[in-house]
Amino acid sequence: MSRKGKLPVKLPKGVEVKVTDSHLSVKGPKGTLTQDLVKGIKIQIENDELTVSLEDNAQSLANFHGLYRTLIYNMVIGTTQNFEKKLEMIGVGYRAAVQGRLLDLQLGFSHPTKLPIPEGLQVQVEKSTQITIIGTNKQQVGQFAATIRSKRPPEPYQGKGIRYVGEYVRRKAGKAAAKK
Repeated sequence: MSRKGKLPVKLPKGVEVKVTDSHLSVKGPKGTLTQDLVKGIKIQIENDELTVSLEDNAQSLANFHGLYRTLIYNMVIGTTQNFEKKLEMIGVGYRAAVQGRLLDLQLGFSHPTKLPIPEGLQVQVEKSTQITIIGTNKQQVGQFAATIRSKRPPEPYQGKGIRYVGEYVRRKAGKAAAKK
């Protein structure tokens, strides 16, 4: 049995959880999230606590026990608070701007990089080099942040590129000048 899976998920006030056969819906003040469930996963709600367990004949699904508990926990947190990721751009001429539902990135290429902002996410740009991604779905926020970072990942020699705020980029020494 999973150690994480055994822990109950506390449901704050204002959060509604609806469970059907193979579908779970969490509704909170920030929005609604849904998740499909594998057959063999049981969800019980008692006294503002949600517990995830396995049916007796579903021991082969033990690896999903902790996963579904964590997914449900992230849904509850996402619908009460928002998840956010912050990125910073380092480099001469690097800048970002939001144009409607597009994120326009100037990354030193000969052309601008325009990324469509997924539905359910908000993108804010501060100081034209700080990008903040906010949303209720943790996976969607992290995936969009990784997509932005992949357009110009930080390089180890000069440190230019897009990185997460607080990310440490290990610097390498450049080629030493030849002595004559």
